[in-house]
Amino acid sequence: MAVPSASPLFLREPEIRRGAELLFFGYAHLYSQTDRLLNEQGLGRAHHRALYFIARTPDMTISALLRTLGITKQSLGRVLGELTERGLVETRTGREDRRQRLLRLTEAGAALEIRLFDLMRQRLGAAYAAAGQDDVTGFWRVLEALIPLEERHRVIALKGGAA
Repeated sequence: MAVPSASPLFLREPEIRRGAELLFFGYAHLYSQTDRLLNEQGLGRAHHRALYFIARTPDMTISALLRTLGITKQSLGRVLGELTERGLVETRTGREDRRQRLLRLTEAGAALEIRLFDLMRQRLGAAYAAAGQDDVTGFWRVLEALIPLEERHRVIALKGGAA
């Protein structure tokens, strides 16, 4: 499908509505396969986000995951409890500070996270290849600009993050 160029009047309502609609539909299709796999496991997107970020930073502290996800302690506690019960996440004691709880995926958790990421990689990779490098960079800029300045540290803190 040929993507029309943005109008020179790209800040008008029709253009902004088109962007919002593309985000809604793109997001739904990006996650449709992962949602099915998660549903088969009795898990949801909150579990997926936790698995993803723990995989990105093994031995991440619970506080660091709270900051990264920007959710409440209660919500994270529920998600981590379920992931731990299912044998997907394990908690270790910190080396320097014994009060710290470090999170790591188990072998089963890593295998599930890889399956979930591969589904996203296929869709996102195909979309990136179709768009081309300059358009991917522009897409990243738009997404980063959607994140409030005071929250961009969450992206920067990730390995390779560039907000």
